[in-house]
Amino acid sequence: MGTAERREAPEKSAAGHRTARRGPQAPDRDIPAQRRDGEFTGEQPQSYRALWIEEPAKRHPMPDPVRTAAVRAVLIIAVTLIQAMVAFLCTMAESWLAFPMVISSVTSTVVATWAVVDVWVTRQVWNQRYGVISEPSSTARSLRRERRARRREERTALREQERIRRRGGAGQLSHP
Repeated sequence: MGTAERREAPEKSAAGHRTARRGPQAPDRDIPAQRRDGEFTGEQPQSYRALWIEEPAKRHPMPDPVRTAAVRAVLIIAVTLIQAMVAFLCTMAESWLAFPMVISSVTSTVVATWAVVDVWVTRQVWNQRYGVISEPSSTARSLRRERRARRREERTALREQERIRRRGGAGQLSHP
């Protein structure tokens, strides 16, 4: 990546970039082009167009633990596929290495399955801890509010009864 690309702000659009001058220079920057009068020029353009324009991602990137588990799973699956291919080729060639390779391929298949399950579990755990913002439905919220109000009234009534008992019944309007 050249200095011209590094200095460009990512907010600029493709229309905002300066384009290279297209004077007597050939499309290939290493080969000088002929001028109209027949002379060759070795001039380099003043500025270059950026090779690419960075755009914001449409989706959020994977969290680090999930990405780590996914990379690990991909590597294990790649090794498993290579082992399976070598086992198949050794079997076809009737090599002594066929049996150990088949055994290691079966073991690697179990490990690869475990790695894929690990990615899934890691993703679920991460979502449960950090990713999901749960908002209870209005029905659940209103039921919980009613239940809290009922408990508050019960506690208030119980405190009032205790206070009356501590006073020895004074303040009571009627006797049971």
